[in-house]
Amino acid sequence: MRLNDLGEIASAHWVEIPSHFSNVTLDTFVVMPNHVHGVVIIRPPTGVEICVGAQHVAPLQDVQHVLPANVVPGSLGAIVRSFKSAVTKHIGTSRTSTEMPVWQRNYYEHIIRNEKDLLRIRDYILDNPLHWDDDRENPEIVRPSNPSKEAGS
Repeated sequence: MRLNDLGEIASAHWVEIPSHFSNVTLDTFVVMPNHVHGVVIIRPPTGVEICVGAQHVAPLQDVQHVLPANVVPGSLGAIVRSFKSAVTKHIGTSRTSTEMPVWQRNYYEHIIRNEKDLLRIRDYILDNPLHWDDDRENPEIVRPSNPSKEAGS
């Protein structure tokens, strides 16, 4: 994947996450044309239990990026919110219009429970650019106007 200027901004902010969250380590990641895949390792401080998952309505709420006040500090929701916010702010200063939102609402998460799962997810992330031409989210793909008729349904 060759990143354009906006992709470079997203990549630069991704690798900065541990400097803002001292209990976070990053693993494999890739910036795609319309999304990011990455493994975030969250180590709770000694004797403290933290929530690593999204809290109800924790992701961005609307196109103005109004953020909820109930995001647990140090949680995955807080990390994703901070990353998206920093990238959005940086991109906002580098482009002349705001015709398209920077991010889709929400994010997908998966708790990695073992080494086999980690290896599978790393492979998925690293192979993701190879499948971009077939990705249903790729806006460059020309699709039939009525897919059900094309499929013989």
